[in-house]
Amino acid sequence: MVIKRDILWRVYLVFLGLVVLCCFVLYKAFKIQQIEGKYWVSMGDSLHQKIVHIPADRGTIYSNTGDLLSTSMSHYNLYIDFMAPAFIRDGGKLFKENIDSLSWYLHKIAPQHPTSWYHTALLNSFVKKYRYYKFLEHLDFKDVQVLRKAPMVRLGKNKSGFILEKYELRLNPFKNLAFRTIGLNRDSFNVGLEKKYNDVLQGVDGTSLVRYVAGGVPIPVGEFDQEPIDGHDIVTSLDIPTQEITEDALQDAMMQNKSESGCAIVMEVSTGKIIAMANLGKQKDGSYWEDYNYALQPSEPGSTFKVVSILSAFEDQKATPESLEDIEKGAWQINGATVFDSEKHNRRVVNVKQAFDLSSNVGMAKLIYNSYAKTPKQFINHIHDLALDTLTGVDLAGEGKPVVYAPGSKSWNGNVLPWMAFGYNVSISPLQIAMLYNAIANNGVMLRPYLVEAIVHDGAISQTFKPQIVRPKICSDRTLAQVKECLIGACNDPFATGYKVFKNCSYMVAGKTGTSLISNAQYQYKDKVYQSSFVGFFPALDPAYTIIVVIKNSPKSPKYYGADVAAPVFKKIADYLMPFSVSQSINTLPVYHATPTNNFLATQSIKTVLTQLDWYMQDSSRNSTLPFYDIHQQTDRMILYSYAMAQQMPQLTGMCLRDALSICELMGLKASVIGDGRVAQQSIPTGSVFKKGDIIKIKLL
Repeated sequence: MVIKRDILWRVYLVFLGLVVLCCFVLYKAFKIQQIEGKYWVSMGDSLHQKIVHIPADRGTIYSNTGDLLSTSMSHYNLYIDFMAPAFIRDGGKLFKENIDSLSWYLHKIAPQHPTSWYHTALLNSFVKKYRYYKFLEHLDFKDVQVLRKAPMVRLGKNKSGFILEKYELRLNPFKNLAFRTIGLNRDSFNVGLEKKYNDVLQGVDGTSLVRYVAGGVPIPVGEFDQEPIDGHDIVTSLDIPTQEITEDALQDAMMQNKSESGCAIVMEVSTGKIIAMANLGKQKDGSYWEDYNYALQPSEPGSTFKVVSILSAFEDQKATPESLEDIEKGAWQINGATVFDSEKHNRRVVNVKQAFDLSSNVGMAKLIYNSYAKTPKQFINHIHDLALDTLTGVDLAGEGKPVVYAPGSKSWNGNVLPWMAFGYNVSISPLQIAMLYNAIANNGVMLRPYLVEAIVHDGAISQTFKPQIVRPKICSDRTLAQVKECLIGACNDPFATGYKVFKNCSYMVAGKTGTSLISNAQYQYKDKVYQSSFVGFFPALDPAYTIIVVIKNSPKSPKYYGADVAAPVFKKIADYLMPFSVSQSINTLPVYHATPTNNFLATQSIKTVLTQLDWYMQDSSRNSTLPFYDIHQQTDRMILYSYAMAQQMPQLTGMCLRDALSICELMGLKASVIGDGRVAQQSIPTGSVFKKGDIIKIKLL
């Protein structure tokens, strides 16, 4: 009996526990369904539906003639939802009827697999009822256009189950050309114009509502979508042919001299526009790549800084180009140190202009020390007035801050001033030096260098950028004339450092060579590694372009003087640009279309078209024998006009070379042609009077 009672007690206890558990489960079920039901339903919806961002198309970066420098290419991934209405209706009848055609279309856009493979893959995925299955990747726009003609796909993504997921891939069509200047938009690498104008280029992302199915796969619902707003385009001042010439000339010189890195900048004198900027660094495999923006990084400029010394002394009337100095055969001791001229000579008394021609460190050091030793702040103020102690403000990210020592600072001592006179104890970027020389070329008006001419949205210019004056006048006209005289002499006097490069040049150059020892993290002065540079403008008497070339050599470099390494690069670029310096500047108005056009049309063709369209036209060509007309539209008529009767130059820009040469021949002009493509520039402006036998220089792009 005791045992029976014990067993029954335990059974009752278990039964009671089960009853309590059942009551608890029933209570929780009632609470979840009736009391907390709305909360859990909303929670479930929030877990299965979500707003996702749709990236906006990033704007395009153009050259000054409409060439694509950086653009976003649309690519697509193809997903298939085999549980979409088109697949499940009537047991998949529509799919089974069109599987052969679908396989053919898929093979056409992705021929890496045969049609049979796509047939099998589609059928297997259909049997397994895959949801939002990634079927193909990296399709381009042409592939998508073909796919949209396929059966079922034409029904749309919600009904057909064929879903194209778009993404943007940023490309530089010219690859390494101006790569560091243009930049590249990547999560881990964003530099150059891409970084500086990121807010303009990126646009505004859109939104889309998606539903998550089994496995966490998102499927677009197609409701409450907000379309993205595409980014703006930017038009730069970069000129592709000039950029190519600049990079090729720089790379050839660096390869021949086994140099470490280098940069070259080409500026338009009258505007400050940068039409070319090359930055090359040596890679481990010996090749050269645009790996860093050396043009914006300060370093000791060397002798190209001597123009600051003579400008300051001339402006303060401490000296004139004819003032005499004893350069002591190229060695001068001061405060326990010795200033040496880079090239040995036996000269003693010379004038300041001759010292500048010889690039004498002793001459410049003595000039500045004798003039400003008691008032060094006066010389430092000139550096400030020339904007060399501040950033240029160029529209590129990453500009390095210049270093200019000030009297009274911890870095100042008795030898800072004389060494500063020939480009040491001061750190300035190549772009800053170019900006200074450009101001000298521009009659003393200092302009801010810039790269972007316009911002374009939906094909219309929304903002333009004009030249900005940094200093309205860097010095007096008298000083400016004296400095120009010295710069011209440094390239044209028989004993000047730049003479051997430019002695047979058909045009006159004004500029200065530079050679300086490098001291940085990699090399010290004792390593005897040199930086070679040349900066100047041309034509010297009516400057159109300013160019600076700075090359950092290596211990293995056979040459190191600026006249031997950097000046030949300058000349190659200048030889290319010279034919266009006599005409309109390379950048007149911002353009963003790929092909320049004009209204100059074939005579018979335009008459035929206007007659067929029943448009009233007025023939003002006076029966010209020239086979082309210039056409202008008035309110009620089309005016046909020939420049030939008045011996006026027609507009050739936009023409193919054959048509342009035909016109020049008929008008008695001799043509000199550079480049490939269509006519982009002509040396005789449209409407100008000319004589038979004149030479016209034509630039093709």
